[in-house]
Parts: sequence; structure tokens; C-alpha cells
Amino acid sequence: MMAQKIHLRKGPKKLPVFRSDEALVRFFETHSVAGYWDQLEDVDEVIELAPQLAKRIRERMKKRMLAIRLEEWQIRRAKEIARRKGVPYQQLMRDWISRGIRSEAKKRRAL
Repeated sequence: MMAQKIHLRKGPKKLPVFRSDEALVRFFETHSVAGYWDQLEDVDEVIELAPQLAKRIRERMKKRMLAIRLEEWQIRRAKEIARRKGVPYQQLMRDWISRGIRSEAKKRRAL
């Protein structure tokens, strides 16, 4: 059996060049700003967010990213069900997990 070499990237990641503000927003929806902090420009502008957007941001900050490995068929099936229901599949899966946790908690209390 041959040993595999793993190459670790040293130093900070280089911030990509974005073609639009929307691309920049999409990038930081899935990446932590912490790894790129010292590459960002200082800005003195105060931006007032719409109340609904501010609420969405606060709600999102309460959640933590979690990576789990699922079978391909599970992901495909969840996407099909979500499409039929008209909701994003990640939201549907969070709902399923939440219902499962509540169900298990009720079972424990009933014992």
C-alpha cells in the first residue's frame, strides 16, 4: 500500500476577483470572512438594512454549518420532494431533522 501525500495550503487564502456584487454575496454566504479579513478594504459607510433583511441575517447567525455525508439517492430524493413542495431542499432537510429530534424528545419524556 502506497502512502498518499496530503498537501496543506499554508498561509491565508487569496480572495477571488468577483464580477459582480451578487457573486461576492454568494461567495460569502458559503465562506467565512475570517479567512479573508485582512484582504478586505476598510469602509466608513454605514449601511441601513431593510428590517426584513436584518431579521434574516440575525436568524442565519443563530445557525451553525454542519457537514454530513448522505447517499446520493437520499439527496436526489430530498431534492425531488422539495421541488414538489416548492421549498429549498436544505430547508426541507432541516425541517425533517427538527421533527425527528422533537419526536425523539417526546418519546423520552413518555418513558
